[in-house]
Amino acid sequence: MSPAGVFWLETDPARGCNTLWHLSNQGPVRLGPDDLGIRSRVNGYGGGALAAADSGVFVVGEDQQIRFVSLADGQCHSLTDDPGAAYGGLVADQYRQRVLAVREAEGKQQLVAVSMQGERSVLHSGLDFYSAPAVSADGSQVAWTSWQLPDMPWLRSRLWTANCSEDGLLDQGREWPTPSEASVQQPVFDGNQLWVLSDHEGWWQPWRIDTSGEGSWHASDSPARDHANAPWQLGESHHCPTGRGGWARVRYCNGTGELWLSSGQTGDAIRAARDFGDFRCLQSAGEHLYCIGRASSRLDAVLEIDLETGQARTIAGGEEAMPEARAALPLDIEIPALNPGEASIHGFFYTPKLATPDVPPLILIAHGGPTSAAYPVFNPQVQYWCQRGFAVAEINYRGSTGFGREFRLALEGRWGEVDVADMERAADHLASFGLADGSRVFIQGRSSGGYTALMAMIRSQRFTAGASMFGVTDPMRLRAMTHRFESGYLDWLLGSPEKHPKRWRDRTPLFHADRITAPMIFFQGGQDKVVVPEQTRAMAEAMKAAGRAPELHWFEDEGHGFRRQANQAGMLEWMFSFYRKHSQKANDHAENLS
Repeated sequence: MSPAGVFWLETDPARGCNTLWHLSNQGPVRLGPDDLGIRSRVNGYGGGALAAADSGVFVVGEDQQIRFVSLADGQCHSLTDDPGAAYGGLVADQYRQRVLAVREAEGKQQLVAVSMQGERSVLHSGLDFYSAPAVSADGSQVAWTSWQLPDMPWLRSRLWTANCSEDGLLDQGREWPTPSEASVQQPVFDGNQLWVLSDHEGWWQPWRIDTSGEGSWHASDSPARDHANAPWQLGESHHCPTGRGGWARVRYCNGTGELWLSSGQTGDAIRAARDFGDFRCLQSAGEHLYCIGRASSRLDAVLEIDLETGQARTIAGGEEAMPEARAALPLDIEIPALNPGEASIHGFFYTPKLATPDVPPLILIAHGGPTSAAYPVFNPQVQYWCQRGFAVAEINYRGSTGFGREFRLALEGRWGEVDVADMERAADHLASFGLADGSRVFIQGRSSGGYTALMAMIRSQRFTAGASMFGVTDPMRLRAMTHRFESGYLDWLLGSPEKHPKRWRDRTPLFHADRITAPMIFFQGGQDKVVVPEQTRAMAEAMKAAGRAPELHWFEDEGHGFRRQANQAGMLEWMFSFYRKHSQKANDHAENLS
């Protein structure tokens, strides 16, 4: 969002790349050359690959270099020629006609500025990671967040500010400590007042920091809810000022994102766009708020929301996702704790749309991350299963984001334990209420969710079969090869291997392949640089050596997360055949026993 208008990215599923769009007087139009794909790879997960300026938009191309796309003529101009470097977290500095960015090269990061002429200035360096640069209303201050290894940004991170001189360089850089240990994210200026989301009181809530004195922290009147999710990517925006003391903020309530608007005059807040269950990229201009809205029965939409009434208008996307069949809608479920002191867990349950006389089989989905979450938004794979007679449940096990700091940090040293216990608890709960057939329960996951699925198959006899999509099978090998961003993550999830060698061995699926007695299916991309292909191949071979017969489906042209439409469809078809076969076997077995 800028005086030049509204810009956004859309994914082209056929090409597997992101394209640039602009809202013109004639409606949405695509900008830039046909071969311009947009994606940042900073920290491995990217984010912040575009930033709107007065006369166009800065973007990060697939080659990780910054370009400027002019709104006047649509021309795309390269601003950086920096081989081996990657850029992300772009923020336009309107006062100096430049863009601020996080630069990553040779295992180090810097906060930099790049001018319209391609001149690069280093604004700050020496910290392990940088994120979320923000510029004050008069251009005199810049704020950002940082964190140091081995931490992840949702464990411990820090807020910084610096004065911005006439030549655009920073001086008097200063860290602003939180009152207690915290993760801070998304600093933003309301005029020259600095706000940030901090969880030092247990939730990611908005706080105002007095930067004119000793840095006192002042709470807002927002409720004790997370107002953001885990910052896996750069460029997140879950709150923004709307003028005259007003704010737009996202709150997460039991996994559902709610958008709340306050005028700043009456103090009252209204909930807007209730048809949507998650919101990203909040930006305000004049009397409107613009954001990405995600709903349960339609595709992602670019929304324009009236700040006074809360009425939402879709300006791009938002198509009904299933015009020929009514979508299965999410039911918010709460699964009570089994033991005193444990937290209840939440998830979303989808009933099958294919009517059958029997209680349906159940597919439990463990989200990736594992510090991530499931949201009540349209997921074509969930709908695929529901249209074929399966019930589906996406579970926000302990360690998920959106439920406060204590819940999020519950995975410390307990990955492969509490997540597995929560998935089992979910299966038992849904079966006990007759929502699913307890004798036909499948578990699946992608990446770290694949690890949870594998550990569930090892530790439990509860599941009929399991599916791992490029899942972690050997944490120690992953630790040795993972990228810098996550280089300390596994030690947090499992504890130091030097101090806890038995725990690491106990929670390495590769070492316990013989304990998986139920069927398993694996999917792996040959170009995966996160969970390297050898992990999945070794796991399948270990199961074969133990006398099992796992299915392994290989996609040589895919990386970590399948992007090509044909490969995604092929994976679903193979998985459906696998589930249908073993669902029928389990059903026949149950009938024979009865």
